[in-house]
Amino acid sequence: MSIYKTRAVVIKSQDFKENDKLVCFYTEKLGKINAVVRRAKSNKGRYLSLTLPFCYGEYVFFKGRSMFTLNEGEIIESFQCFLNDLKMLTYASYAAELVDISMQQEESNRELFKDFVITYYLLKSNACDVDTLMRSFELKVLLHTGYGLNFDYCCLCRKPIKFSNYINFKYSGGVCENCPKEDGMYISNGTYSALKYLNKFPLAKINRINLSEKIKSEVEKVLEVIISQNYSRKPKSINMINLLKRSEKNG
Repeated sequence: MSIYKTRAVVIKSQDFKENDKLVCFYTEKLGKINAVVRRAKSNKGRYLSLTLPFCYGEYVFFKGRSMFTLNEGEIIESFQCFLNDLKMLTYASYAAELVDISMQQEESNRELFKDFVITYYLLKSNACDVDTLMRSFELKVLLHTGYGLNFDYCCLCRKPIKFSNYINFKYSGGVCENCPKEDGMYISNGTYSALKYLNKFPLAKINRINLSEKIKSEVEKVLEVIISQNYSRKPKSINMINLLKRSEKNG
């Protein structure tokens, strides 16, 4: 039996018994964990605010024989502003779901945790293009979980390349002009350059990047396929994001 103190973000929660909740936290030190939170459903309970969606805080967990239990916590940033804007809510939910599907239980990844929190702060600030932010975060998730794309060498023959007009999904990288164009999709040289640049560019500075709608669309298509083939399931939030985009386009 042990006690752990760590920063964490609430990923999701569900009712557990009469007054408790079972909350999924993505933590800095422990990775993704499920913890029982006593009396979290009560308006008078001191844990209610600590278990709200997207809440980022400093938490203390007790681990028994089989489960974690929340002992105490202090909010650093609640991010409850996401609940007041459908677009922000949808993208925040997508980022949380992406972390959920990409990580196993108790698999620590501090770099991913840092980029996850940065993404929420940038989303809250409304200081950058949200689609570019999500594409950058997707690339960071892939990189931090061992599925990063290769843009410096042909993924088939390993020849150094600066540009490519084809992404191979099977080997997650660009293809040189001499290798067969199979198991992937054609993209513009501009999209390849954007992917290569975003892959190495610090997430915290993403507000400096400005991409055309065409390039953003191609980047999104590439990463959607890469994500769906490497993780256990496709994020459900994608459907709502696509619905919002169609609504904005028609409106």
